[in-house]
Amino acid sequence: MTTRDEKKKKLSETAVFRDMPADMLDKISTVVEDRVLPARSLVFKRGDPGESFWVILAGKVRVFRSDDQGVEITLSELGPGQSFGEVALLTGEARSASVETLEETQALVLTKEQFQQVLKSHPEVSLTFIKQLSGWLKRDEQALETEARRMATPPRMSWFDFVLLMGVSVLCAIVFNQSNPNGIPLFQKLPSKDAIPSITLSAALEEYKQDNAVFVDAMPASFFDKRHIRGAVNMPLALFDIVFLMTFDDEDKTRKIIVYGRTISKLFDLEVANKLVLRGYKNTRVLEGALSDWEKKGYPVEP
Repeated sequence: MTTRDEKKKKLSETAVFRDMPADMLDKISTVVEDRVLPARSLVFKRGDPGESFWVILAGKVRVFRSDDQGVEITLSELGPGQSFGEVALLTGEARSASVETLEETQALVLTKEQFQQVLKSHPEVSLTFIKQLSGWLKRDEQALETEARRMATPPRMSWFDFVLLMGVSVLCAIVFNQSNPNGIPLFQKLPSKDAIPSITLSAALEEYKQDNAVFVDAMPASFFDKRHIRGAVNMPLALFDIVFLMTFDDEDKTRKIIVYGRTISKLFDLEVANKLVLRGYKNTRVLEGALSDWEKKGYPVEP
């Protein structure tokens, strides 16, 4: 156990009793009780009456609050030289938080009567407690605010959740495709350059003059609006399904379709042509070259 001199020395090292005269410290050291609590011991719980003041000599404690559902919020962790339990003694209210030991803890304990006697004999100690109380209130408010933000923030998706979500999505897609003959393929295969027959610029011009073919521009609408083959239908790859249903679904499937529109990095024409073939338009051709090649030959464009 701690001797009287050791108690006096430990008390003098705390923020509360640091400036207290030696004679008063000597009196307190004679009445203060030395306690040792094992790890995970509940010192007191929120709502208990305030009956003691604690100064930690060794070990560590956790100050926390819990709601009716048992959700706990840690307000602080205290170690040697720090104190707790004074708020209830100063306000006369019940304990505002619970305290438990995180490891074996040794502490000096003043009873409520002894604590009040210290305040009467040395009013300046009250100022120290008031300053500390302000810091504790700010600390607790920050802890509660941090916990509120944490609870309001959606949790990050774990790898397990991601894999589970992907699995459910694939399962739903399979069920959809089984029940829908026009289902969407799970893994879109890009057609090869030889999968769709091509047509030369000159042959396409003859089809154009005789009005034997429908020209489909596969480029995005922003490019189509700037320049396109005169009379062509714009069917952007990204909006293919929507445009097809609105403007092309009733088109004669035996009629020749000539698709154009490609960039250095994207074969819009080939992909749109492939989609048309898959929907039954077997007489689909891809124009050799790009719109610029058509235009260089002086063939009709607009606007």
